[in-house]
Amino acid sequence: MRNLAAKLQIAIVFACASAFASPCWANDAPSLPNAPTPSVMPANGRSAAFQGASLDDQTATQTREPLSPAVQRQDSSEHHFWDRENIALLSAVSASRALDYSSTLNMRRRGRQEILLTNDVVDNHPAFAAIEAGGTAVSVGASYLFHRYHHHRLERWTSMVHASLTTSGAIRNYCLKTAHASTTP
Repeated sequence: MRNLAAKLQIAIVFACASAFASPCWANDAPSLPNAPTPSVMPANGRSAAFQGASLDDQTATQTREPLSPAVQRQDSSEHHFWDRENIALLSAVSASRALDYSSTLNMRRRGRQEILLTNDVVDNHPAFAAIEAGGTAVSVGASYLFHRYHHHRLERWTSMVHASLTTSGAIRNYCLKTAHASTTP
């Protein structure tokens, strides 16, 4: 029953991730068309297309050179990996893993059994701390890979989902009742 609950939780996570994630590829062009390049207005302030101007005047205003690269807008989806939002999200992952560590140890001290790991692993505190730190490192690595291949939504969602699920697991651990030893008369 315990393994079924864990497998069901993982299946729900994957179902939610696939339902909310939109398909995008690293080589996709932006979905919006390019904006028209601005041109210089005639001296009277009216567009040549609306004045009934000659064909030479219209082609002259349409073939102006585009703005310099320094003036053109940069792609807003590009950002540094260690920007403010990623630092906050990865800190949330680290904090949620620390909360999970403490809640699992608290649960074990109250006589409850661990579901996902063996009790021997959880009772070995240095090994369990290394597993929690490894989980954080895997989350940072997955976010970086998504960032590296320009999947910026998935980069953020990885940390959000990881922190949310780990925090909900820690809350569940704290909400469990203490297992009382059964006494036989």
